[in-house]
Amino acid sequence: MLVTVYEDGALRRRPDDVIVEEPMTIQLDGNIVSTTMRTPGNDYELAAGFCFSDGLLDGAAVKGVRYCADGAASESQFNVVTVETGGKAPVPTPRLGTTTSSCGLCGNDAIEALCDRLERLPATPPIDLDVLTSIPNAASGGQGLFSTTGAVHGAAAFTPAGEVLITREDVGRHNAVDKVVGRMLLDGQLPATGLGLFVSGRASFELVQKAWAAGFGTLIAVSAPTALAVQTARRAGLMLAGFVRDERLNIYAPERMPL
Repeated sequence: MLVTVYEDGALRRRPDDVIVEEPMTIQLDGNIVSTTMRTPGNDYELAAGFCFSDGLLDGAAVKGVRYCADGAASESQFNVVTVETGGKAPVPTPRLGTTTSSCGLCGNDAIEALCDRLERLPATPPIDLDVLTSIPNAASGGQGLFSTTGAVHGAAAFTPAGEVLITREDVGRHNAVDKVVGRMLLDGQLPATGLGLFVSGRASFELVQKAWAAGFGTLIAVSAPTALAVQTARRAGLMLAGFVRDERLNIYAPERMPL
């Protein structure tokens, strides 16, 4: 689209790329789970990752993911995605309202229930701190939408050696994480034991919970964590670091690093 730019004391018109944001309804075996605002693309991963990280699958295997459930995908403008388990997953309780691109838990009052179903993460060797500080730059190569529009968040899974395995982008931080988790789920790569998860914004509770559910032992964020995120990370046995940029970071969990 064309925008008006004020620069160097003058106005001019120029084309600009603006990120797309559209609603997507997620269904599980044909039952509506939630409607989330997302950036179109990797929709199957988003739906599968959402159902997994929210505990809706309850151990059931994903047998398929497809657009729409009872009609042509074009009729819903490719904005309805159904995750199929052949009826093995419990019938979900729909979230109240719409999940916005900035909030992963809108309408969900069961924060404790999300954590109570999870076991404390197994102890794994810590990832070298110099590796952690290198990840934001390493992950930037997979953030083409941000480079073009400056309006999306990124998430990436990485190894203890600093190799970025997968990067996803979305207007929603939680959506970007769900896309990473969903891709790994569909590829049979969960739990992500010993791996790290990078997020480009702040580390809120829902991102820690999703990392915990997927089995990541480390979560690093470019910005700060919330108090509930820190509390949850310590409960999970998850290494949580914030302000990971410019070759520095703050460690919030565990509460005290070993000497």
